[in-house]
Amino acid sequence: MKNSDRRKQTIRQLLDATKELLRDKSCHAITLKDIMEQSQLSKGAIFHYVKSKDEIFAWVLEERLEAVNERFEEEVAGSLNKTFDGPMLAISRSLAGLEDSHEATNKVLLYLLGKENEPAVAEVLAHFHERSVSVSRQWITTGQRHGVIKENVNPDETAELFVLLSLGLRVRASLRPSSKSVAAKEVSDFMAGILRK
Repeated sequence: MKNSDRRKQTIRQLLDATKELLRDKSCHAITLKDIMEQSQLSKGAIFHYVKSKDEIFAWVLEERLEAVNERFEEEVAGSLNKTFDGPMLAISRSLAGLEDSHEATNKVLLYLLGKENEPAVAEVLAHFHERSVSVSRQWITTGQRHGVIKENVNPDETAELFVLLSLGLRVRASLRPSSKSVAAKEVSDFMAGILRK
């Protein structure tokens, strides 16, 4: 097996094992030994690719963001008449998951935010934020290119606003899981109102 294939396979095993563990445990409760046992990888195999469990947690965050982006891109590519509704629906569905305090990436994000003073974690969080804003900006400019999003929408400011809203949904889910006075649906409708031509 080529090194690049082995790396992909190992990362996949680590991600799958970590996400499975996150179903029942908090990030604080998960140990590298747990990840080792769940993934059936040796300590050496794990440490060949990562320095800490925090790095694996960062991959969980990144994977979800990229999956949402892929669904958005698929909706855009599959929409022959380049409508607003399909891609916005992909975004809406992703927002709904952010209201679940037990959702793996919500657990991971809150855990990492509690460790923001550690340089490696601060770097991961900064990268996640930058990538989130970049993806959101890309969605807006794609919609503008296809004529379904208002031209006067500032992609940079609006992308930052949307990321702040999504982070707010995540944090609120852990603080007040039953509070839904403004739910993901309303946030999605608000976003659509700003964008829709």
